Amino acid sequence: MATASAAKNFKDIVFEWEGKDKNGKTVRGEMRAGGEAMVGASLRRQGILVNKVKKRRTSGGKSIKQKDIAIFTRQLSTMMRAGVPLIQSFEIVARGSTNPRMTRLLIEIRSDVETGTSLSSAFRKHPLYFDALYCNLVEAGEAGGILETLLDRLAIYQEKTMAIKAKIKSALIYPIAVLVVAFVVLSVIMIFVIPAFEDVFKSFGADLPAPTLIVIAISKFFTSYWYLIFGILGGGVYFFLQSWKRSEKMQKFMDRLLLRIPVFGDLINKSSVARWTRTLSTMFAAGVPLVEALDSVGGASGNAVFAEATEQIQKDVSTGSALTASMQSTNVFPVMVIQMCGIGEESGSLDSMLGKAAEFYEEEVDEAVKGLSSLMEPIIIVILGTLIGGIVVSMYLPIFKLGQVV
Repeated sequence: MATASAAKNFKDIVFEWEGKDKNGKTVRGEMRAGGEAMVGASLRRQGILVNKVKKRRTSGGKSIKQKDIAIFTRQLSTMMRAGVPLIQSFEIVARGSTNPRMTRLLIEIRSDVETGTSLSSAFRKHPLYFDALYCNLVEAGEAGGILETLLDRLAIYQEKTMAIKAKIKSALIYPIAVLVVAFVVLSVIMIFVIPAFEDVFKSFGADLPAPTLIVIAISKFFTSYWYLIFGILGGGVYFFLQSWKRSEKMQKFMDRLLLRIPVFGDLINKSSVARWTRTLSTMFAAGVPLVEALDSVGGASGNAVFAEATEQIQKDVSTGSALTASMQSTNVFPVMVIQMCGIGEESGSLDSMLGKAAEFYEEEVDEAVKGLSSLMEPIIIVILGTLIGGIVVSMYLPIFKLGQVV
């Protein structure tokens, strides 16, 4: 019990120290230890004259993102390829992490491995950060003695998956941001600018044109019920996102709908195909049996339509059907992917053909994002120009009419 308590203290306390090395140069650093005495003893063994040791303030730290896991995987793979022992690799990565939560997670995993737990089992204790695909590949690497090779493949897989997600987000963020700003600008015009024009028009003593009356009526509605409009919009968006996140039926409905949206649907479809083929290629190349590999592939695609198709493929393959025939029966995958899988099955190079298909569709996503960006800009400009231009013209029509009368 005492040993466990000491180990816990060692994991939780970080000390900042300052001292002088053998040449009299001031040096500073951080050390994780059970107490100040341990820090001083360790530094003295290194020939450092300690001047100051203090406990670093601990904070919860920011949440662990997929990027943190990808960086950790790449670092662990690099160090193991260089011959650094696994336990020491975890210690180095943990010390180099700037996120306290990530540091605690890695030290906890290292402690499990030190007590004899396999690395894959230690990862499985943290499913929030290490999914089934990750753990299965690590387990295959441990069983085959090629852990560093599979960690490298995992790092490549995560980096490519993150790159696709980043491209999709960049394609969606721009139009959404512009539309939000446009809504705010139009709201300001309706609530503050149009009423000022209305006061001027009252002094004209003449009938106003129909477009002007419509804009003034909309402005009055905005001015009277702006809190309801913003509240309903904000609440609607919040509850929609929450239901999308928590309801399985909503997720399936939205995933199907997204694939049918013009322009955006094609981009999402290509990204899902790229992730599906990349995941299956990585799993199959690692020696994971096809039926077991399909367990992780559907969820990794990020779309419920592909997940359901993968479940059906898994059932067909487990009963002896060929992968190509099973994929074709789902009517989800492009003809090119099916043909490349067929060639891979016949030649015994399925992982290679799936990898080539993934590379092709990753390039397709790149091109689609570029095309989408160039297409959305003129569309957004036309929409905003029509809205704002229409309001401006409606407000100036009475002035033009008054000028003609004068």
